Amino acid sequence: MKKLLTQLAKEQFNKDLIQCNNAELFVLCLALTKREIENKKRITGNRKLYYFSAEFLIGKLLSNNLINLGLYHDIKNELASIGKNISDIEELENEPSLGNGGLGRLAACFLDSIATLGLPGDGIGLNYHFGLFKQQFNDLKQTEEKNAWITPQSWLEKTTFECDVTFKNHQLNACLYDISVVGYQNGVNKLHLFDVKTIDESIAKSASSFDKTAIEKNLTLYLYPDDSDREGHLLRIYQQYFMVSAGVSYIFDEEIKKGHSLRKLHEHVVIQINDTHPTMVIPELIRRLQLEGISFDEAIDIVTKTCAYTNHTILAEALEKWPLTYLEECVPQLVPIINQLDELIKQKFSNKKVHIIDEFKRVHMANIAIHFSFSTNGVAKLHTDILINEELHDFYEIYPERFNNKTNGITFRRWLQFTNQPLTAYLESKIGNDFYKNATALEKLLDYQDDSETQEVILEIKQRSKQHLVDYILEKENILLHRDGIFDIQIKRLHEYKRQQMNALYVIYKYLMIKKGHYPKRPINIIFGGKAAPAYTIAKDIIHLLLTLSRLIENDPIVSQHLKLVMVENYNVTYAEKLIPACDVSEQISLASKEASGTGNMKFMLNGAVTLGTLDGANVEISELVSSENIFIFGKSSQEVIELYDKHSYRSREYYEKPEIKEIVDFIVSDELLSIGSHENLSRLHHELINKDWFMTLLDIEDYINTKEKVFEMYEDRKKWSKMMIVNIAKAGMFSSDRTIKQYNDEIWKLK
Repeated sequence: MKKLLTQLAKEQFNKDLIQCNNAELFVLCLALTKREIENKKRITGNRKLYYFSAEFLIGKLLSNNLINLGLYHDIKNELASIGKNISDIEELENEPSLGNGGLGRLAACFLDSIATLGLPGDGIGLNYHFGLFKQQFNDLKQTEEKNAWITPQSWLEKTTFECDVTFKNHQLNACLYDISVVGYQNGVNKLHLFDVKTIDESIAKSASSFDKTAIEKNLTLYLYPDDSDREGHLLRIYQQYFMVSAGVSYIFDEEIKKGHSLRKLHEHVVIQINDTHPTMVIPELIRRLQLEGISFDEAIDIVTKTCAYTNHTILAEALEKWPLTYLEECVPQLVPIINQLDELIKQKFSNKKVHIIDEFKRVHMANIAIHFSFSTNGVAKLHTDILINEELHDFYEIYPERFNNKTNGITFRRWLQFTNQPLTAYLESKIGNDFYKNATALEKLLDYQDDSETQEVILEIKQRSKQHLVDYILEKENILLHRDGIFDIQIKRLHEYKRQQMNALYVIYKYLMIKKGHYPKRPINIIFGGKAAPAYTIAKDIIHLLLTLSRLIENDPIVSQHLKLVMVENYNVTYAEKLIPACDVSEQISLASKEASGTGNMKFMLNGAVTLGTLDGANVEISELVSSENIFIFGKSSQEVIELYDKHSYRSREYYEKPEIKEIVDFIVSDELLSIGSHENLSRLHHELINKDWFMTLLDIEDYINTKEKVFEMYEDRKKWSKMMIVNIAKAGMFSSDRTIKQYNDEIWKLK
């Protein structure tokens, strides 16, 4: 490696390796990695997967690629030999802004595992120039700024592929950029990202201030552009159709080059529709097959055998419903096909719940995906059960054979081998390295759960991660956390159903207790990270409350000795890689029945955090794996919550009137907080909790506070806590995305 790096230094900078600065070393490492990737074999097969997704939150790729190529430690050691730290080099890489939260991170993990298992499968998405947005805090509020990540040093590879995408009033030329996806000790697949040749970054003044009607200039600027107005909705439709139309052109091009008949598309191609965003691929495929001389009925048969659908949510807001008039305005060529599909379904089924176009002339995208695909899967056992028994039961009665569960997973290469190298090295010393490729081998660690030396080392590794995080947050946020305190972390997209507001109420409870002289046994650090959609007012109010509480606590010389709250700015994969290894208590507190799966819960568990959560999403499976002694569960069950919704019987004000709850809720509009924060934001959130509270914060708040207090009490038994950590690490193997992808392939894709 040193010889090759030295050669590259001479070629690119005419310097000796030792003379290169960090920026130059980053360029050299990038060049070396790309060269090694080019020498890897492209994964091929007779049947290929195309994974369509609006998001691919791939994170920084240099270290991930080096690990998968088997070069990470060699490069790390060579840099160390010239007095350089690979971590400093890694920091110089921009994080691709191609996703938002769990959906995008899952897609990235899946691509990694698909390549690792040697399966032919590429991602299909859009090349967002600014991605979601760069989150900044001004006046204790979230603001959204452009997040320009594309530089000459990015991993994007310009290809020669181009195609036209036709809208009602536009015809845009799509060009294709690829990012190589390197399998662990295996070959290479591709993430295909389509872009508009006429894109114009200069029209974007900020994440919410740009001309949404200039489609030829703005289409690939932002992920999830603000859809609080009609123009925003139309832009999302333009984006989704652009992705699927260009994707279909690419698939057809590949199939024709291979000499395959499009009449046998389903024999050689599988399209996985990741959530409803790419659903227009179904009518687009039917339209394009008809243009190739295939009848409507045969096209439907081919498409239904080709497409599979993953449902990620039961939230109504995420199950997209587009007004038919919007589709007529953007993609009129799809409207006759959608009408035909709707008539076909209405002739077969009188149940309005399964119709494609409802009485309000809205097109239900999930309904299209379920009717005209051969598989519909949920992403955790509980989630799939709710789909089958509740939300999609009418579809299940029609197509019981199509419904299946594929519990989500994460790539252990990134979330253990890279993110927590000290823990990885120690695990290898105790149980060998079989877990690198077979994550269930982590169960060997159970042999050491009562071993005092192992317990001490695990605690010491956790403490080092805390120290690293304390230094990082001090540098980034200018807040000094308690190094020897408990690290309680909730990092995820800001949404009321994820209930960051409930955690904030606990902070208020603890603040008031400390003010009354009831001090915790050790300091508590409560850390939040996540972005709110620009138009999601209440989510932004929750951020404002958190930032206001943080300021209040920081300014209080007594409380700050015992309690710290930090909301990290611009939370992303890079920040997660620092936060997750340091976590003691993993906050997974969504309202039961609302979180499809979660993947943060898996990453925390793998790194030795103990879950505090509801029986929601994959928390159910985590609880079953580790047993009740090694997880902290609170709150109403999913069935109880579903019944409350069905009967419309939850009244938040009834809970609010309890004196102990009223005290903490009213503190949101107390003189102490209003002297720091905004009356408008705080009073609106206060009113929301008392009069609506759609995601039932106050339903579970007492149980949450009591359980959290038990968690912190249990933490003081260091021997018992370290045993809990070991059990969680050992049982995390089930949540490897390699396992998930093997199940997808064995039961759905059948790639070969």
